Amino acid sequence: MIEENVKELLSSLAGRNCFGEKITLVAAVKTRTPEEINRAIRAGITDIGDNKVQEFTQKYDLIEGGNRHFIGHLQRNKVKYLIGKTCLIHSVDRDELFEEISSQSEKKALVTDVLLQVNISNEESKGGYPLEEALSAYKKWRFAPGIRIRGFMGMLPAEGTEEYLRSLALEMRSLYEEAKRENQDISYLSMGMSGDYELCLTCGANMIRLGTAIFGERNYQNS
Repeated sequence: MIEENVKELLSSLAGRNCFGEKITLVAAVKTRTPEEINRAIRAGITDIGDNKVQEFTQKYDLIEGGNRHFIGHLQRNKVKYLIGKTCLIHSVDRDELFEEISSQSEKKALVTDVLLQVNISNEESKGGYPLEEALSAYKKWRFAPGIRIRGFMGMLPAEGTEEYLRSLALEMRSLYEEAKRENQDISYLSMGMSGDYELCLTCGANMIRLGTAIFGERNYQNS
C-alpha cells in the first residue's frame, strides 16, 4: 500500500507547478516504523518529517537517506539534538525558540534553515505567531546569526467552510510573497496535510506534509 500511495501521489504532483514553483512532498512519519519509512523512501519519497525529537533520534541511523525535516512542536531544551541533522525545521513558533536555534547553531559554526510558524486562525491549541505579527517577527529574526529563514509554515483549522479556509490559505500566500520580494532565500510555504493539501496547493502552498495519505491510519501503539 505504501508503495502504491507514494507512486500515485508523486504522479499527481509531477508537473503540477504551484505558482510556477516545485512542490515538495514531506512524508510525516510520526509513529511510523523505520521499515515503513524506508519503504516510502525506496518508492520515491525524498523528504522525511518527524514530529517528536525522541523518535527522530531513535530512528535517525535506521533511515535509508532522505532529507530530514522536523515538523512538530519543539521544546527549547531539545533543539541541540536537531542542529546539524535536519535540512529544515518547520515549527519555529516563538522568539525563545529562535534564540535557542541561533545559539546552538553558532556553537557548531552552522547555519540552520528554518520556517517561521504562523498560527493562521489564532487557535489556542496551536503554536505560532499570529498572522498579523508574522511579517514583523520574520524581519526581527531574518538576520539572526546561525539561522536562515526559508519561508513559513501553517496549519489550517480542522473546521470551517471552504471559502473561509481558502481565505486563510491565501493570506499565508500573501505573507510568503511579501517576504520573498525582498529575500530570495524565501522558498517554502509549508501548508497542507492529508485532509486539506489539495486546497492548500490551489492557494499557493509549495510544500505539503502528508502522513495518512502515504502510510494509512496511524498506529499510536508505536508512539
